[in-house]
Amino acid sequence: MANLNRNCDPRRHAWLMTDERIGDALIPVILGLPPGAGVVFRHYGLSRRDRHRLFLRVRRLAQARGLRISAVGGLPGVATHNGHRALTYAVHDRREAIAAMRAGASWLFVSPLFATRSHAGARPLGMRKATAITSRLNVGRVALGGMTARRWLRLRRYGFTGWAAIDGLVPPR
Repeated sequence: MANLNRNCDPRRHAWLMTDERIGDALIPVILGLPPGAGVVFRHYGLSRRDRHRLFLRVRRLAQARGLRISAVGGLPGVATHNGHRALTYAVHDRREAIAAMRAGASWLFVSPLFATRSHAGARPLGMRKATAITSRLNVGRVALGGMTARRWLRLRRYGFTGWAAIDGLVPPR
């Protein structure tokens, strides 16, 4: 019998935002994502050479697992995050959302919905403001900022088609 609730698995709608603080958990987390989930490769703090080497490994794993992937900084063989012809784009207000749509983005990462360690001190948008940012835009809406699987399950009724996280996808050490 088919599992009619399989699309309710929050990991199927998750996007891993990579950075250095993930450390050695990066590859196991990617291997734990089901097909259809995504990876936004960032790792800003690495040297150009180390970043490229790690990116090639992440890209190979993501593609083999059927994951969506985008990258900051125009890395080869994947769409960009935040740029011209971007697949994914982080937005914090309506003006940025319109600009992202004009840049060709398919997924808008609305941020920050909740307090987050990545942007300590940034004021969370709140649900009303977050939904207004992307209202009437024909695009995937991804909740970002302090997100967990449990929070996404509550937010999806507001039109969010996915959620993105660092800490919310990495098991505690």
